[in-house]
Amino acid sequence: MISDTLLDYFEYQAKACDGLGSPFTARLCRLLPTLLDDRTETGRSVKEWPGNFRADALALRLTGGLHALVLAGADDSLKAVYPPYEVSDAGLATALAAAIERHDSFLHDYLDSAPQTNEVARAGMLLPGFLAIARETGRPLAIREIGSSAGLNLVFDRFHYVYGAATWGDANAPVALSPEVRGVDPVPLEGDLRIASRAGSDISPVDIAVEAERNRLLSYVWADQALRFSRIEAAIRLAKEERVDVAKADAAGFVRTELANRRDGEAFVLFHSIMWQYMPQPSKDAIHSALDEAGQGATREAPVARLRMEPLGDAPHATLSLTLWPGGETRRLAKCDYHGRWIKWTGA
Repeated sequence: MISDTLLDYFEYQAKACDGLGSPFTARLCRLLPTLLDDRTETGRSVKEWPGNFRADALALRLTGGLHALVLAGADDSLKAVYPPYEVSDAGLATALAAAIERHDSFLHDYLDSAPQTNEVARAGMLLPGFLAIARETGRPLAIREIGSSAGLNLVFDRFHYVYGAATWGDANAPVALSPEVRGVDPVPLEGDLRIASRAGSDISPVDIAVEAERNRLLSYVWADQALRFSRIEAAIRLAKEERVDVAKADAAGFVRTELANRRDGEAFVLFHSIMWQYMPQPSKDAIHSALDEAGQGATREAPVARLRMEPLGDAPHATLSLTLWPGGETRRLAKCDYHGRWIKWTGA
């Protein structure tokens, strides 16, 4: 028997999927608990999960594994009940149960990895911050990202953006983002943005040069979100063209090393999005210390910036914040949807 706590979690995740425009994944989250039992390793692992269901995104680990089978062409019967095909709940449940039995070992092992989505739409929240840094420093940007996953947001300058009547970037770019603009203030897009260099780090980076790792990244994109799927595929192609470097490294060590190697004539920019809450406190403290130390030595010729899109307190949205040295003042530039669907500019 599945516990009530686990059932409540799957229902919570289903409602979240409904709210984020993925009714198919919501259906999966409601059906899967009825299909899991002790006959499979997968069922036992989910039922006996030792961690926090929600923090570990347990349901999305399982739906990711099933989607991976579809993407790899490993199960024609399962593929036949996935979008764009439409089937009844009974037909979907039958196909899911059979797939869990046929691919038990694969799905069980898939549960070991946390989902990585590398949400490209968050670049639409970050771009105005990068432009603010470019305007205020007048320097090319050396951008460094922590929690980079596959590094797709490191090529944000290769995307096209639409904010209401305002646009930025190449209109023919393969990745186009058009977040809803809320509030009365327009999103400022002025500034001569030049990228001097780009690099990132992750404790478990996705190597987009390896097909299996690309497919793992794509497996966590919900199967009925075709636009989001095509967008991340296009971003992968751009990142491969740019030969984006994502190091397998602890964030604190990466930040300290990169700050030590910053160059005069460039604005060093550390950025991150929806990852800070998952960092252990000692790593956070070490990064704060490294930035404060570097900030004390920052000059107009070699400024240091920290740009982040992260939640503040219990707010139901993320906040785009910018700290710029010399000076070290922190400004709240915008309120943002966690998944990049809307932005409300609040900065000067």
